[in-house]
Amino acid sequence: MIRTKKSKAVDLILCSDFHLREDVPICYVGDFWNDQWEAVDFVSELQKKYECEIYHAGDLFDHWKPSPYLLTEAIQHIPNDFWTVYGQHDLPQHNLDLAYKSGLYNLGIGGNIRIFDNYHWNQLPEENNFEGSTMFKKICVWHKFNYQGKLPWPGCTSPTANKLLKDYPYDLIVTGDNHKSFVETYEGRLLVNPGSLMRQDADQIDFHPCVYLYHAEDNTVTKVELPFKEGVISREHIEKVNQKNERLEAYINRLDLEFGIGKVAGSEGGYSFDEELEIFQQKNKVEKSVMEIIYKSIELKLK
Repeated sequence: MIRTKKSKAVDLILCSDFHLREDVPICYVGDFWNDQWEAVDFVSELQKKYECEIYHAGDLFDHWKPSPYLLTEAIQHIPNDFWTVYGQHDLPQHNLDLAYKSGLYNLGIGGNIRIFDNYHWNQLPEENNFEGSTMFKKICVWHKFNYQGKLPWPGCTSPTANKLLKDYPYDLIVTGDNHKSFVETYEGRLLVNPGSLMRQDADQIDFHPCVYLYHAEDNTVTKVELPFKEGVISREHIEKVNQKNERLEAYINRLDLEFGIGKVAGSEGGYSFDEELEIFQQKNKVEKSVMEIIYKSIELKLK
């Protein structure tokens, strides 16, 4: 029988960067607590449907020391047959030697999840860390930032997805840390960066969280989008900061015109704005009460 695309066997579910947390991201205006567990439960239902292992590429928690309450919820919601690696958020001081202090380690010891031996954050691959024995594929699950296209920020030294595939000849590399979702192929081999489970930053307002179903037979994946709420990501906090910066800039320009202060910080021979105000206060013997009003008006604290 010839298999169609729809009838492909699902051998793994690939995901990353759950960043489970008890607090609410500043950009999130919905019920984040319930929404994150709905997303985890969706992955759990996929696991039950396909009866396969889940490979998670790190940062299960947003902080290495989850509260007992968050740990309890994680135990109740995390799917069966769940494998992961340590991301930097899972590690005290981003230090793998201190992993034994972490909530993730606690879950591993308790048998709620399984933790790969290699390819945690800030580690380099040395050998295949795939624990399975039925697919005969070389698989690397790695918390390693990589990207496609243009530099994600000026001066970024992280490798591209294509370079990782060229440097490490695995059939499948599953990466985490970059919260965007993408798939890279090279000479029949595959890199999958599933992205984050939830939208936790304002720049993810148009991001659709997903996981990938892995088909070992032909080394391909199928993308499955997770359910998410519309209208729960806000940029209001960013707009407030921008407005504050605009007011501050206008105030500095006014002081510069009226009193000769407000040089650009870092300019040759110039001072920072705080330093300029202190010089202005000393030179003109301005009373402290007056300076407090000035600082308050631009939302700065008097030193």
